Amino acid sequence: QVQLVESGGGLVQPGGSLRLSCAASGVIFSISSMSWYRQAPGKERERVARITSGDFTKYADSVKGRFTISRDNAKNTVYLQMNSLKPEDTAVYYCNVVAIQTYWGRGTQVTVSS
Repeated sequence: QVQLVESGGGLVQPGGSLRLSCAASGVIFSISSMSWYRQAPGKERERVARITSGDFTKYADSVKGRFTISRDNAKNTVYLQMNSLKPEDTAVYYCNVVAIQTYWGRGTQVTVSS
């Protein structure tokens, strides 16, 4: 059974940083592309970052240069380092993997506010 568990969300001031983690189980992690999505209230879910099994990365324009996605195959974990956070980054952040079907974590809340 595939499980994705996000952690690391919280409340930070604008300009601050957070590091999100997603622990995966039930998948062959080393060959899986992993993504981070986010959804703000009243808005559609958007993909903010993706990392392939070959460690190629892609970012949404809104986060490029500020966020970094990485993976640790030994720990079956994908990370999202978020720097220079803006209030517009406030959202629930979800971990995602596509195997025989698409799987989602339950999300972790990130709030950027003074």
